Amino acid sequence: MQLPGPGVWGEPVDHAGAIATLRRAVELGTDFIDTADSYGPYVSEDLIREALHPYDHVVIATKAGLTRQGPGEWLPVGRPEYLRQCAEMSLRRLGLERIDLFQLHRIDAQVPLEDQLGVFADLVTEGKVRYVGISEVSVVELEASQKIVPIATVQNLYNVANRQSEALLTYCDEHNIGFIPWFPIATGQLAAEGGPLAHIAERTGHTPAQLALAWLLRRSPAVLPIPGTKSVSHIEENAAAAEIVLDDATYAELDALASA
Repeated sequence: MQLPGPGVWGEPVDHAGAIATLRRAVELGTDFIDTADSYGPYVSEDLIREALHPYDHVVIATKAGLTRQGPGEWLPVGRPEYLRQCAEMSLRRLGLERIDLFQLHRIDAQVPLEDQLGVFADLVTEGKVRYVGISEVSVVELEASQKIVPIATVQNLYNVANRQSEALLTYCDEHNIGFIPWFPIATGQLAAEGGPLAHIAERTGHTPAQLALAWLLRRSPAVLPIPGTKSVSHIEENAAAAEIVLDDATYAELDALASA
């Protein structure tokens, strides 16, 4: 999401840097990259293909259902014919015969859920999509979605300081569903100098961003963090978080930030 221009709109300020960032992520062992047709729009998917195709061991997850009217503007559209077109175009842009994880970016309140996810079920049957995910949902909406098509993952706002999706993560833990927390380091706010993690990071010798990611990884085996970035240095910093083993005291201290 961070690769396109300001407001997630247009081409990246540094095209070569965006390509280098994607390639460095894979070099460091990243095997799951999350994107959407609305990032740019289309720019992120194009960059991913340019940098990484034919992908080898890397799973590319994309999303459909949000339209763009300008920088920072997003409008859900869940009409079945539109969602099908999104899938076909993502397949073309990414150079895939099948999308491993195709996610409904937002539920469109103006369209019956059965119509929206019914298209996803059809795409699975046709072999164009392997797994289906949904984004920004409640437990009730997840349960309703599962009655239409098997749901492999959910993607909700969640991080060490914002636990508004705690009940959903618990449900995912109990039902073997992947949980993809977007905003895992709050677009840098948790990593800011003097931020809520700064004093803990100073003591442990890690960066605040690394602690935020390490907390997520310990919080649940269902969690697949997707920290966005547009620089090689941040990719390297974020990837190193996977090697951090938090002791119980530090984990508890981080865990308490939500109620601070």
